[in-house]
Amino acid sequence: MDRLFALVAVAVALVAAPFLKTVINRTKAAVAGRQGPPLLLPYRSLVRLMSKGAVYGSQTTWIFRAGPVVSLVSTMGALCLVPFAGRPALVHFEGDILLMAYLMGVGRFFTVFAAMDTGSSFEGMGADREAFFSALTEPSLLLGVAGLGAITGSLSLSGIYGKLGGSAFLGSNLPALIFILAAFVIVYLVENSRIPVDDPTTHLELTMIHEVMVLDHCGIDLAFIEYGGALKLWTMGLLVSGLVFPGGTGSLWLDVLLSLCCLMGFQVVVGLVESSSARLKMGRVPLLLAVAFVMSTLWIMWVVR
Repeated sequence: MDRLFALVAVAVALVAAPFLKTVINRTKAAVAGRQGPPLLLPYRSLVRLMSKGAVYGSQTTWIFRAGPVVSLVSTMGALCLVPFAGRPALVHFEGDILLMAYLMGVGRFFTVFAAMDTGSSFEGMGADREAFFSALTEPSLLLGVAGLGAITGSLSLSGIYGKLGGSAFLGSNLPALIFILAAFVIVYLVENSRIPVDDPTTHLELTMIHEVMVLDHCGIDLAFIEYGGALKLWTMGLLVSGLVFPGGTGSLWLDVLLSLCCLMGFQVVVGLVESSSARLKMGRVPLLLAVAFVMSTLWIMWVVR
């Protein structure tokens, strides 16, 4: 039964993930007093890109072609490791935390190398920034998950989120929730190239990070990258929203409904953050990542005190 539910949860994520971008964009439009883009715009964009062929420069190698595919497949693999509504993930075992982190790393590795494979100085600049900021982000993520493993006695994401329950962060543990939530939200913004770290809609190459790496991709390859980005929004969003509501009401449908509401509500919060803040200067991004690391460190100290 759990395996069937996990399979359905992955299928729902594969279909609904692009809608998260609509929630963020609609929130930003509502704050600005605009109507906002159509609800199905991300799907229409993916269909339009999928209908076009890819164009490859003569100076690129197989690495450029493999980048979007490996990035998408690795993100799908990470999605299969993340539990939903307090139920076990489709694939779960002790130590799957590290596998999820490494799958994300493999996808980023090939995206960075595909950008460098073009020989473009602009894409090389974006690859350099992406690799640098990611290296600063990973310790915060791993420290945060390690702390969760310490209080639940599990090294599996399914075990961790299945044991958190509704009372894990109540009472004296409430400050711990603030520390870990702050760290995970910053990691979420960095990993998904959102404001104030990056702007997915910018076209100013000198300030771009992720988007500048995919300038030479088009057609079906760009569709893979956009779809992989949506799946990453969903996967990382579950890690954050799962802290607020890990499930455990005893009713499957109520857990599913509340988990979806938490996930969508978090996207609204992201939209509000993007509406009320501007991009940080490039030199200040490491300071934001340092805040995430400090929060993760405080979280670990609270857990082992």
